Amino acid sequence: MLFTHLKILIVSNPNNYSPSFICLRGISHSHSREYKQKLYCYLQSQAHKSHQEIRMARKSFSQNALSFLYKHLRRPENPTSTQWKIINAHASQLKYEKYTSLVHRAEELSNQTLIFHSEASLLKSSSLFPYFMVVAFEAGGLLRALIFFLLYPLVCLFGEELGLKIQIFLCFFGIKKESFRLGTAVLPRLFLQDVGDEGFEVVKICGRKVGVSDLPRIMVEGFLKDYLGVDAVLGKELKVVCGYYVGLVEDIKADGNVLDEILGEKRTGSVAIGFCSYKKLLDQHLLAHCKEVCLVSETEKRNWHILPREKYPKPLIFHDGRLALRPTQLATLAMFMWIPLGIFLVLIRVPVGITLPHWMSNPILAFTGARTTVARSKSSTASTNNEKRPNGIFYVCNHRTLLDPLYVQSVLDKPLSTVTYSISKFTELIAPIRTIHLTRDRETDGMAMKKLLSYGDVVVCTEGTTCREPYLLRFSPLFAELAYDIVPVAIDVQVSMFYGTTAGGCKCLDYAFHFLNPYPTYCIKFLEKLPDSHTCKFGGVSKFEVANHVQHEIAKALGFQCTSLTRKDKYMILAGNEGIIQDSKRP
Repeated sequence: MLFTHLKILIVSNPNNYSPSFICLRGISHSHSREYKQKLYCYLQSQAHKSHQEIRMARKSFSQNALSFLYKHLRRPENPTSTQWKIINAHASQLKYEKYTSLVHRAEELSNQTLIFHSEASLLKSSSLFPYFMVVAFEAGGLLRALIFFLLYPLVCLFGEELGLKIQIFLCFFGIKKESFRLGTAVLPRLFLQDVGDEGFEVVKICGRKVGVSDLPRIMVEGFLKDYLGVDAVLGKELKVVCGYYVGLVEDIKADGNVLDEILGEKRTGSVAIGFCSYKKLLDQHLLAHCKEVCLVSETEKRNWHILPREKYPKPLIFHDGRLALRPTQLATLAMFMWIPLGIFLVLIRVPVGITLPHWMSNPILAFTGARTTVARSKSSTASTNNEKRPNGIFYVCNHRTLLDPLYVQSVLDKPLSTVTYSISKFTELIAPIRTIHLTRDRETDGMAMKKLLSYGDVVVCTEGTTCREPYLLRFSPLFAELAYDIVPVAIDVQVSMFYGTTAGGCKCLDYAFHFLNPYPTYCIKFLEKLPDSHTCKFGGVSKFEVANHVQHEIAKALGFQCTSLTRKDKYMILAGNEGIIQDSKRP
């Protein structure tokens, strides 16, 4: 009874009673010395225990709160004991070796299945920040990108797995699923810029390839399937509510059954080869399909070389998005610091370039950082008006941005006309050049262009759309059957931060994004005028031969490659449409 009373007294108010004080207060002189010693030891242990419990409760409150949050956000897999026994038994029998051993077994592995971790074994950098920043900027806008950039250091404190989920939430919440095309139109360029040549050599030698990624599948599937020829991609699936991403990850595991469904009739069993890093291993369920695993260290990856463009399995010709730089943390910081000054320069550059003549605007634009380099030939600007040549000159150029005709007109310092398939009303309103819209009807368009030639010289971008990479699209032959004099014009544009073109974005901002760059540079080369023997009017050459000849001359001057791709091909790949701006007022 005495022990119970004293225990309750200590627990209810331990701060006010020391063991010795309680012992003196609760024990009478009639008790023996031995009883007092036992009671003292008991009370001392109980008081020490109660004090320790209180201190631990106070100290671990914040830890328990974070642990509770972490456990509810992270749902660990719960395989059965039988599954764990099978997996662990198989994992202990796996053969682990360095990735370099696979390079010398190309003939043996041509019929093998490779399961590789895309970020750990293919990309040189281990940082996922650039890819999420592109999603935040291109799909969510400047404000979302700024919020993501500011919160990123805090996100890193939550660890790799929970931090990845927070990044997905920040970048994807509220994004419309139907309009999300970054995985096929924007992100492949960034992934290809970071592919290690040594890792790519290992991946390409295997016949059947399965890519595993920590990123959402919609971010990496286009890159892995379209550019690397991967047969199947396993990544995180995002939850969709009412057609919008909510930023949460579906609880779907890439177990053996899922892998067998993806590979179809060709089941892997335990004969596949795994490829990952020491830091990031494959999932246990995927290891169950592997007979051997090849590993690469972070030190080895730092010594890798970036995959050169000529070794791309598929040429990177079309890509979209406004960001021209690779948005690493340092580059993104520089971008946000530059934007306020860049907007100020845009407000100077655009009015100057539109309103002032070339001899006045060129020095002002050069002073603000917008540079123009010009190379001319003697015959390119010579006057050809005589009895046999009643029409003006056709300046035929490749297409880099919507500013191409304006720059040609500014450099020649004479009024020109131009044609276009579709531009925004705002662009048409502010453009200081006469513009007509083509209808894609050959007879109607031919009559319109012939009428323009009767007024004077015409500049035409015969590709029909812009191309950012060093490639030329197919040239339309319509100009060849109309013009008496044809002057090829080679144009190249260099930007460091933003692209002044877009396929799926707001085209009326193309001018602003081009001049938002610190040092936008235009390079214009006027080539030799086509001799009469190479024209349809005097030489009797086919219009297709003339168009191909002009294309090859411009490609030779710029060091580009010719292709047979068209405007329709570009917009179907990047935007899922034919690139026509609908306007009910236009025929």
